[in-house]
Amino acid sequence: MQKQLGFLVDLGKCVGCRGCEVACSNKHQLDHLQYRRVMNINKENQVLGFLSLACNHCINPECIRVCKEKCFYKRRDGVVLYNSQRCNGCQRCIGACPFQAPKVNPRTKKISKCDFCFEQLDQGLEPTCVASCIVGALQVIDIMQPIPVYAQETLPNFSITQFTKPSIRVILPKKPQCFWRKG
Repeated sequence: MQKQLGFLVDLGKCVGCRGCEVACSNKHQLDHLQYRRVMNINKENQVLGFLSLACNHCINPECIRVCKEKCFYKRRDGVVLYNSQRCNGCQRCIGACPFQAPKVNPRTKKISKCDFCFEQLDQGLEPTCVASCIVGALQVIDIMQPIPVYAQETLPNFSITQFTKPSIRVILPKKPQCFWRKG
C-alpha cells in the first residue's frame, strides 16, 4: 500500500483563531497570498464552526494533469509539489483545482501553493500550520490507512470532488447534550 499524507481537521476543536493561516504566511513570507485559509461553516446566517483548508494534496491532482509545463509533481508520500522555474504563468492549474489551492504570486506572476512544509516533514517535523494549532485541530495522517471511526471523508452538504480525491478527513463536532433534572 502506498503512502498518501493528508490533513485531519477536527471541527470540534477549531476555534477559528486563524493561527494556522498566520503561521503559514509568516513561514513562507506570503505578503499578499494565503495558502491556508479558515472558512466559516454557516447555516442560516449562523456560524456553526470553522474549517481550515489548504492544498489537499489530492490523490488525483488536477493541477498535475492540466499543467503543460509539468510544474507539478507528487512525492512518494503523496505531497504535491511545484517547480516555479518551469511555470509560464498560464494559470490553467487555478481553474482546474476545485479548491483554488494554486495562487498567483503578485511579485513573480507565477503560481505558488502549499508545499506541506516538506522540508520539515523530511526532518520528522510537522508542517507549520499543524505545529502552530494551539488546540490540536490539525493533524497529519496517512489517508491510505483506515479512516478512524470518528472521522469522515467529507462534510455533509460540502462539495468535495471525488474525482480528485482530496487528502483531507474531518472530525465533526459532537452535538451538545442537555441533561434535565426531574423535579
